[in-house]
Amino acid sequence: MTAAPLAVGDTVSASVTFDDATVRAFAELSGDRNPLHLDDAAAAKGRFGRRIAHGALVTAQFSRLLASELPGPGTIYLEQQASFLRPVFVGDTLTIAMTVVDVATDSLRVVLETIATNAAGKRVVEGRAVVLRPDSEESP
Repeated sequence: MTAAPLAVGDTVSASVTFDDATVRAFAELSGDRNPLHLDDAAAAKGRFGRRIAHGALVTAQFSRLLASELPGPGTIYLEQQASFLRPVFVGDTLTIAMTVVDVATDSLRVVLETIATNAAGKRVVEGRAVVLRPDSEESP
């Protein structure tokens, strides 16, 4: 596969809603059945007062954009750093955005800023991803 040229500043974003069905499906897939994600009564007694989505479910959305849009199909995820700044509640809609911040001189490795923002415009997750472009023959 050969990817289109990438440049610092290239950006992609998408919206996603973390509804009850999505959170429950992720709990089953991941095995993370923490009551804070699944049980309204237990979550009501917790730190945030209601159910929250899994942090890994939020960061999985970066993977979705990497594989589908920037850099695109064939991208290999090498590393992800994420800081969880605010809870994501079941039912929240987020904007997931990624911006290219560095393209290696050999154009194989790409560093992207990764940000998830809630409907109020507040960052809930921020970090960086490092990927190997689809046209690379380098092994991770």
